[in-house]
Amino acid sequence: MNELIITVENVNPVIIWGSNNEYFEIIKKSFPKIKIVARGNDVKVLGDEIEINNFNIKFDEILKHIDQFQSLNINDLEKILGTNISISSESEISASKGGGEPIVFGPNGLVIKARTANQRKMVDSISKNDIIFAIGPAGTGKTYTAVALAVRALKNKEIKRIILTRPAVEAGENLGFLPGDLKEKIDPYLRPLYDALDDMIPAEKLKIFLENRTIEIAPLAFMRGRTLDNCFVILDEAQNATDLQLKMFLTRMGPTAKFIVTGDVTQIDLPRKQQSGLNTALRILGEIKGIDIIYLTGDDVVRHKLVKNILKAYGDIQ
Repeated sequence: MNELIITVENVNPVIIWGSNNEYFEIIKKSFPKIKIVARGNDVKVLGDEIEINNFNIKFDEILKHIDQFQSLNINDLEKILGTNISISSESEISASKGGGEPIVFGPNGLVIKARTANQRKMVDSISKNDIIFAIGPAGTGKTYTAVALAVRALKNKEIKRIILTRPAVEAGENLGFLPGDLKEKIDPYLRPLYDALDDMIPAEKLKIFLENRTIEIAPLAFMRGRTLDNCFVILDEAQNATDLQLKMFLTRMGPTAKFIVTGDVTQIDLPRKQQSGLNTALRILGEIKGIDIIYLTGDDVVRHKLVKNILKAYGDIQ
């Protein structure tokens, strides 16, 4: 009888084997012709040489997946092992609905994927176009999906940096007299972008990325005069950019950059006499090859179910 011993280091056994060893049982059932014993950091495999080799290849894929995403779930096992595993827990049922392949894996096993048809359009479009406009009301996941796509590109080493920006326009509140330095004054405008990143990147790693400017978050005005290349750039709340600001932003694009512009034309916070540059851009740029415009609707609202009814009441969606 052939024997193989694999020593697993720097991996939490609970991630590999699952709570109550549910993943271990799944792996064992996938290889019925060999005996698998896990003790401490060692995995002992006994049986036919060909089956042991097959197990070794699949187990190595599992370890590589955990190293990359710091998580493992039943959907991951199904994909790696090539088996059809029944899904039973509520969280796994939720993860399997309406989004196809995961976009990115966050800390603690969080699976981030498109949850609606129009979010899926964003995911599909970014591989074919260099500029995407994602337009829709609050709660449709346009910013969250855009950030997920940027994080995926960074993890896959498709780009070297992520740049997230917003116009620093108050939504009816005056933040100019808040105490603190410039960063502390502008952070309230950029908080939604930080919140999305918190879901997708472990805290310590995110801190390093922000410190070394692998991820940069800054007001739109800070983009003037720059060339943004080999990076993934998201302009959020673009309805609050003027014509000149949006033209300035779009013309910062370097040869190997990806841009996503998100906005909600029903929530313009500019002074009454100023025209939103987003409306102009949607009107004049839609026919340019390499630019895609995706409209999200009330059907894409993924917040609390009451949000859709609130938006209807305010007339933001039909």
